Amino acid sequence: MMAWEDRTSFDAIRMQFGLEPGEVIKLMRQELKENSFRLWRARTSGRSTKHEARFRERVESGSMRRFRAKSQRG
Repeated sequence: MMAWEDRTSFDAIRMQFGLEPGEVIKLMRQELKENSFRLWRARTSGRSTKHEARFRERVESGSMRRFRAKSQRG
């Protein structure tokens, strides 16, 4: 769920679940339909919000980041 959401970075997923970006991509490839995976990959490739370092370059560092999808409990 967190990987599907555009605003959650791969770094946040790594901190919570210990999955590297390549492992997240592999998991998404297994869990999504082929076309859905292609759309997700096109959306996340090069996206600054999926990579914490790129996001920091574009946004002032005083803002808080989300670590959960809206539907995630807790």
